[in-house]
Amino acid sequence: MLEKTNLKVLDKVVVRFSGDSGDGMQLAGNIFTNVSAGVGNQVSTFPDYPAEIRAPQGSLSGVSGFQVSVGQNVHTPGDRCDVLIAMNPAALKQNVKFLKPGGVIIVDIDSFKEADLKKALFTTDRPFEELGIKAQVVEVPVTSMTKAALDGSGLDAKAVLKCRNIFALGLVCWLFDRPLDSALRHLHNKFAKKPAVYEANAKVIEAGYNYGNNIHASVSTYRIESDEPKPGIYTDINGNTATAWGLIMASEKCGRPLFLGSYPITPATDILYELAKRKDLGVKAIQMEDEIAGVCSAIGASFAGNLAVTSTSGPGLALKSEGIGLAVMAELPLVVIDVQRGGPSTGLPTKTEQTDLMQALYGRNGESPVAVVAAATPTDCFTMAFEAARIAVEHMTPVILLTDAFIGNGSSAWRVPDADEYPEIKVRKVTPDMIAAGWRPYQRDEQSKVRYWALPGTEGAMHRLGGLEKDFVTGAISTDPANHEKMVLTRREKIARIADNIPELEVYGAADSDTLLIGWGGTFGHLMTATDELAAAGKPVAFAHFRYINPLPANALDVIRRYRRVIVAELNTGMFADYLQSKLPGTEILRINKIQGQPFQVAEIVEQVTNYMTQSL
Repeated sequence: MLEKTNLKVLDKVVVRFSGDSGDGMQLAGNIFTNVSAGVGNQVSTFPDYPAEIRAPQGSLSGVSGFQVSVGQNVHTPGDRCDVLIAMNPAALKQNVKFLKPGGVIIVDIDSFKEADLKKALFTTDRPFEELGIKAQVVEVPVTSMTKAALDGSGLDAKAVLKCRNIFALGLVCWLFDRPLDSALRHLHNKFAKKPAVYEANAKVIEAGYNYGNNIHASVSTYRIESDEPKPGIYTDINGNTATAWGLIMASEKCGRPLFLGSYPITPATDILYELAKRKDLGVKAIQMEDEIAGVCSAIGASFAGNLAVTSTSGPGLALKSEGIGLAVMAELPLVVIDVQRGGPSTGLPTKTEQTDLMQALYGRNGESPVAVVAAATPTDCFTMAFEAARIAVEHMTPVILLTDAFIGNGSSAWRVPDADEYPEIKVRKVTPDMIAAGWRPYQRDEQSKVRYWALPGTEGAMHRLGGLEKDFVTGAISTDPANHEKMVLTRREKIARIADNIPELEVYGAADSDTLLIGWGGTFGHLMTATDELAAAGKPVAFAHFRYINPLPANALDVIRRYRRVIVAELNTGMFADYLQSKLPGTEILRINKIQGQPFQVAEIVEQVTNYMTQSL
């Protein structure tokens, strides 16, 4: 390989792939991410899908993006990128705002003809000047070189053009000194059943890599430092896949078969896809006819002794609400996964928000308390899916697991855990001794208020459960006012006592600061990075992130009361801040909110926290 004469050594770097929704930017970005994870880099990704289906080719509304940060101490995909790959003028126009000053832009100059510029609403034939770009622009004839590499391959013109993204990937692999053999392995796995397509892409990625050697003196190249990883098996995993795998681990640990009853909905559908592949592990995944059927099938499976799950997004959670109320009344274990997106109604299907918190906490009729937990990162989806299942089974209750489009579609490098790193899940089963002593369906453990699970086939444990109120002692239908009040309070107390069985809230950063920054769910990486940047700027703050929301960790309110200035940052209008405020009368809670269908930028958090600290000096 020729010597790289303009080499930058960085602890982390951000790359953004952009093009038409059919240009394969997600595939190129995912392969680059996997290759980087394989050489020991931490990774964090942000797939940015267009909201329109089949927008006109070359139009501004049809641009698809994939941003990835790789290196050391990586917790977010980055606010801005060091390198932007733009496959056409529309991609350049929509994404140049994400480029750092002095960064590198790689464009397919073959796609910058007059007609292409008009589609992207440029008014001149000088797009780089028109946008005022001050960056290293590398004009690469990606299309023509892809055609040259595949001359004589036998592929038709359309199939050849589909390989343009892999040429760009080869160039990016050269730019960041990524091993080409690793990228080739990922391509082989992707196209294992289409050897001709693999061979074509293998030629093209090598052509892109070799082209990089030929331009080595004209563009900055990068060496990215890597951490020494903990020994183990690593993979790049997105949040939806991690959620599915966490449920499988929970099924193993509680000894109950896993059932998913679900209906496809963006951005949660990949959970259904992944579990449908796992028949080899005894998973039963059924696509139901609608959201209501999805939750009702899961309730039936739970009654039959399965670890039962249903997955959805915000609109589907609304449809499932009556079914979840039935599971509350029946006191059956049920995991409801909500991969949040912007709303209301159909809203922003491909975009992210923390939009469903109040619906998760209160969106049912009557007094219907459920446990609510939230995953913090793509890899944390595994742990919190396991935790949601553990709480559901050990406390005989529905549990809502909140993730979101950002972490559900985004990915991180993940070490596959050993089975003994996760605890056994205790199933409170009805026993023969209990039956002999006169067991009834709502007989409870007095300490936890949890009723016992009568698994099918248990001799003498025939019983009924339904949606009408039950007698506290016998489980028979009861409309007695005093009994109803007792049952409502008991179900509420049962959820409250889950706090005895979850971790306490931890504080990161400057615990002795007078300012506490609070977040929940998928904002973790941005808020933690902001905390580090504030400390580096001489403005140390404490940071607490909530993964357990109902009930809150046992020490949570005491922790918050220790700070003079409390700031809650979330991707909604302030739902978690309102929730905490209701539990902390007299405590002023400051807010940082964003409702744009996009994740936070670290700079936004740093600026607003700094403003709050300055205002109250």
